[in-house]
Amino acid sequence: MGFRLNKIFTNDIAIDLGTANTLVCVRGKGIVLDEPSVVAVERSTNKVLAVGRQAKEMLGRTPAEVVAIRPMKDGVIADFEISEIMLREFIWRVMGNRFLSKVVRPRVIISVPSGITEVERRAVRDSAEHAGAREVYLIAEPIAAAIGVGLPIDKPAGNMIIDIGGGTTEIAVIALNGIVDVTSIRIGGDEMDEVIMQRIKRNYGVLIGEQTAERIKISIGAAQVIGDDEFEVRGRDLVKGVPRIVKISQREVVEALQEPISQIIEALKLSLEKTPPELAADIVDKGILMTGGGSLLRGFDELLRQETNLPIYVVEDPLKSVVLGAYKALENPEKYEKLLMKSRRIW
Repeated sequence: MGFRLNKIFTNDIAIDLGTANTLVCVRGKGIVLDEPSVVAVERSTNKVLAVGRQAKEMLGRTPAEVVAIRPMKDGVIADFEISEIMLREFIWRVMGNRFLSKVVRPRVIISVPSGITEVERRAVRDSAEHAGAREVYLIAEPIAAAIGVGLPIDKPAGNMIIDIGGGTTEIAVIALNGIVDVTSIRIGGDEMDEVIMQRIKRNYGVLIGEQTAERIKISIGAAQVIGDDEFEVRGRDLVKGVPRIVKISQREVVEALQEPISQIIEALKLSLEKTPPELAADIVDKGILMTGGGSLLRGFDELLRQETNLPIYVVEDPLKSVVLGAYKALENPEKYEKLLMKSRRIW
């Protein structure tokens, strides 16, 4: 009976467990969940009050008794217990039946940064297993992104992809179903938000939260000045302790973002320097693909074009390429067997 239930009801699930957002793709349904990677918990009882979007709305707005936690940092698990709670909730949601998700445990593939340690990989696998997964596979984010955007990674030709997420930037050269070279730095959208927060604090003496910084980045953020847009910022005056409104210009935001942007540019140049000559020739012809939320920063592709003298293209749907690629790999395990890391195996 258990075998027949597994055959009839089991769902393969792909998860892009990101620092900022978690996306889930399910067989036959496509992407069914796209939620912030946040959990709200009551301090005294450790009771979970909200997971995902509802919990994110509580960031910076909770009473002392409630804390909104982001269990992922720099692309890896920073809080094992909260990550497990979050994963379990998301798996229950996509399975549509909490009882069924316990009886018929799904196969799960999770994308992870290529630069994480074995301890960090084990934490991801264990969290997924404790959250209800029957089998857990891991796949490196650059590989998943490349599969998701349709790059011919099984060919003897070089493909280069830059995946700029919330916590990490992954720059990989891929050929013959493998990563020839990868540069992974723990710089991404979160660091961009942080430098905006610090800039406003330093220049205006106003304290703002993560969500406000993210809105500024999305509204007027850019890699280069492309206009004279302004953003009205509401925060707390550090001297008087009262609410205050200031206006910040795009130029100021661009200046604040130069530090994380320059680190990403240097990482790209380093990766290009390490690329074998024959593959480098392929990249000159084919260009470099950008994916991940950070690739949506205005003018970033053009800046990289200027810095490298290479064609740079932002993929059509950069926020979804990793989870779609992970799911394609799980759907065709024979083709991508060498790229998948099964639960409990060493990478």
